[in-house]
This record gives sequence, structure tokens and C-alpha cells, in this order.
Amino acid sequence: MEISYFEPNGMVTTNRFDVLIIGSGAAGLSLALRLPDHVRIAVLAKSNLEEGSTLYAQGGISAVTDPADTFESHIADTLDAGAGLNKPEAVRFTIENAPAAIDWLVRLGVPFTRHNGSGDPERFHLTREGGHSTRRVLHAADATGRAMETTLAAEARKRDNITLLEYHIAIDLITGAKLGLSDNRALGAYALDCHSKHVKAIPAHNVVLATGGASKVYLYTSNPDTSSGDGIAMAWRAGCRVANMEFNQFHPTCLFHPQAKSFLVTEAVRGEGGQLRLPDGSTFMERFDERGNLAPRDIVARAIDHEMKRLGAEYVLLDISHKPAPFIKEHFPNVYARCRELGYDMTLEPIPVVPAAHYTCGGVITDLRGRTDLEGLYAIGEVTCTGMHGANRMASNSLLECLVFAASAAEHITETLVDRPDIPELPAWDESRVRDSDEEVVVSHNWDELRRCMWNYVGIVRTDKRLARAWRRVDLLQQEIQEYYSNFTVSGDLLELRNLAQVAALIIRSAQLRKESRGLHYTLDYPETDHSRPPEDTVLSPSASGEIDMTPAQQRAAS
Repeated sequence: MEISYFEPNGMVTTNRFDVLIIGSGAAGLSLALRLPDHVRIAVLAKSNLEEGSTLYAQGGISAVTDPADTFESHIADTLDAGAGLNKPEAVRFTIENAPAAIDWLVRLGVPFTRHNGSGDPERFHLTREGGHSTRRVLHAADATGRAMETTLAAEARKRDNITLLEYHIAIDLITGAKLGLSDNRALGAYALDCHSKHVKAIPAHNVVLATGGASKVYLYTSNPDTSSGDGIAMAWRAGCRVANMEFNQFHPTCLFHPQAKSFLVTEAVRGEGGQLRLPDGSTFMERFDERGNLAPRDIVARAIDHEMKRLGAEYVLLDISHKPAPFIKEHFPNVYARCRELGYDMTLEPIPVVPAAHYTCGGVITDLRGRTDLEGLYAIGEVTCTGMHGANRMASNSLLECLVFAASAAEHITETLVDRPDIPELPAWDESRVRDSDEEVVVSHNWDELRRCMWNYVGIVRTDKRLARAWRRVDLLQQEIQEYYSNFTVSGDLLELRNLAQVAALIIRSAQLRKESRGLHYTLDYPETDHSRPPEDTVLSPSASGEIDMTPAQQRAAS
């Protein structure tokens, strides 16, 4: 499809898209493929199409596919993991639509591992992960995300109605309010073309945020560089509410090695019998939870953090060497191969692991159709707060959420597309008052300071004092970043830093507001869960000035 854009030198006639999807992971590509062939779609990818968190997801997708399993069991497990903060209607909606989502993936050709034992060879091989009461996790060996992402991307490349804009970084949403129009709705987005170094205005009748989470705000994360909170920050600046940003999931088991700080060791290793041990070889999870190694991620990560601090240890051990070597190599071929590259043989010895930031459970508030507070703006996947995860995401519910809400949003967009008003002429990006920077060190320094601040003060275990320190530092960083952003030509690093600083502020303020420990939010000042009243979401609303606006009750709680 031949396309022109609004370039910095003025207005240029362009094809207008029906749907602009920002993000090319499981959520974004699933939505693109679910829309009818006559819908004109653009998909923005920060790097190549396949690169993103989905590609690195190892474990699998949870769904009720075994006749012995039930929706009610899956729902109960999810609600239990969410520590009472899930929205039951969102949980039921997602889980009851899971089998249809799996069928759709199978028809596309995703190669799920089939049963290799006795019985029906066409049955899915199911594994069990933390928080699940039974085996219900479908997988493609230990590279489920890669199998999904490559299949979806290959299919997207075949579709004539899908324009793939790789190496484009979204900067901000274009809205009616920003253009001074009475009808405030999403009209498109500005995006930096990483090759031309120019900013384009991309008009669209509908915009979908499928940008993933914000785990890159922490110094150590299991996620790739794309996980920089872009969609959450853009939605916030466009006037959308966010919720439950204090709930940041730390994956308990990332490989501890200087060359592999982001390599995640799938939870399925523990699901298949792997045990966590201290450096002296003793087990410890039974002291923290009766489910032991299969407790939900927040409990396991906190237990590991506690033991590491108690002992002054750099890591704990994950041991599955008691299982037969062929079993390990068959079930975890990629983990085994990566460990061997780094000098570990998980068939013969335990491997060293540490927690790392993994999943953002809060995000942009949406309904069950993916609609946000802004007309014409949808959000799906990790960027959202749908109510599915509550205070803690249960393992392998994330890819499922992407698939189900992509289908739901696609259905609503298709139903309403004919009613969308015309898009007005959009102004070109103004580069006339900025210059190239000769002080890129400012960006790298602030980047490092932000991530270290969040890791040290807003990590697995928090206190009021740590949060206050973090708030002061992030407030100063935001001021510096905004000054830099206003005066210099934008770059990918600057855009991500700007977004991460905004998301960091949202995380800190949300954590300050929750005066209890619940799920992934654990504070030494309020170590117990407040059972005196029904649990409430932490909802933040942007004010006209861009500051974090809170209700009087929230202000009193934060003071």
C-alpha cells in the first residue's frame, strides 16, 4: 500500500487509516488479524515486527481445554491469585472466551506441544504453573511466545490491508482537545521514523494501544527494551485514567549471570517439579506458603528477596536435576540450551536465579471491549487494567488476556467503524524551535538514575520513607527530562525516558495511596491486608495541568 505522510516541512495528503495499532505483540497483531479485510490498518512496531515481550514469553497460555478442568476452577484460581482485587466479570469473560481463542491460534498454525504419552496423540500437553490448581497451561515447548509471535507476524505480512510500519516509535496521541476541537476523540498519533529521523503524523479513525507494560522502569527486568510504558504514558497525557499501578510483578526466577540478566527461566520448571534452594542446598518455600514452590509469583519473589537479604546472598538456586535428563531437554530445550551456553547444566546441577521486574498488572482503564476514557481510543494487553489480574497476575493468564480482548475490541471496532466522523487535517510536527543535542549524556545519566531509584525504593518490599525518597527524585527527573524534551530533537532513548519517568511517578503515587499490603504491593509500614472494608482499585486521573489528580480522600491518605 502506497502511503504519504505529514512531514516536518508541511501538510502532505495521506491515506487515512481506519485503525492505527501501536504495538506488534500478541495483542496488537491478534487485533489486526481479527479485523475484516476491508479495514485499512497500520501497525506500528518500535523495532522489527516480531521484537517485543511476546517473543520472549516461555511458559504458555492458560485455558480450560481438559474435560476434567472447569471454568469455575480457573476463575477461582485467578481470583485467589489476584488477592481479592480482580473484577469477577472480567475474569469470567476472559476465561470463558479462552477455548475459542485457542482454537483461533490453532487454525492459524501455532504449533502447540501435543501429548507424547499414552492416549490421544492430538491432545494438548498441559503443564502446571504457580497459582493453578491443575494442569491447564498450553505451550509450544518452552518458547510459546516465539511460536505465537512468529505465526501472527507471518500472517500479518500476508494481508494486503495491513501496513506494517516497523522502526516507528509513537510519541503522543493526537486528540480533538489538543487541536482545540469541541469533539475530543483520538485522531491518530505522532511517530518518530527511526530511519529518516523525522516525525510523522499518522491519522486514523481509531487508535489502539497494544504497547505492553513498563517493567523497564526497573534496573533489572526479564523483559526486552520495548517494555517502556509508552502506551500508559501516552494515554495519561491524553486524559485517560489509570489504575493499580502499584502492582508490579517480579518474576521469581531469572538466570543470575552477568551475560544473562534478562533471561527468564520459565515458571514451568517449578511446575514440573523444580525446587528452590538456598546456597547450602536446603529448601525454603515451605516456610512461606503451604503450596511451596507452586505458590503465586508475588509470594515466591518476596520469599526469595527475604532469603537473599537475610543471608546476604546474590542469588538462590533452582533445582530440577533430579528429573531425567531427556525429560528436561524435551520440556525445556531453550532454557537448557541457554544455560549450557553460560556454563550451567540443569540436568546435573541447580542453576542460580534472582527475581526481576516482569509484568505490569495496572494500566489504562478499559471496559470489556477495550474502550478507554477517550472516544476512539482502545487499549489491549499489558498496557491495560481490565480487572483480570487484580493485585497479582496468575502465571500464563497474560497471553490469554491479549487474545480475548483483541477479539473483543476488533468486534466493537468493526461494528462502529461506519459511524466514525471524518478526520480533520492534522498539523505537522513542529521542529522549528528545537536543535540537535550535544549533551546526550543527560539522557543516559537520567535513565540510569531513574531505574536505580525505582529498584532501590519501589521494588519488591517498600516503606513510606522509601516511596517519599523516590517521589522527590522522580519529580526532579521529570522536570529535567521535560526541559530537555522541549529544547532538543527527539530520539528513541529520550522518548522512552520521558514515558518511563511518567510511569514511575504513577507507580510511586499509587503505592503511596495503598495503606495495606496486598498482592504484589508489600510495605513494611502496613504489612497486613486490610480486611475491614471491600478492596478498592487505586485510580489516578490526570488534571488539566498534567499533574496527578487525586480525590480528597486519596490526598489525605497520601499525606
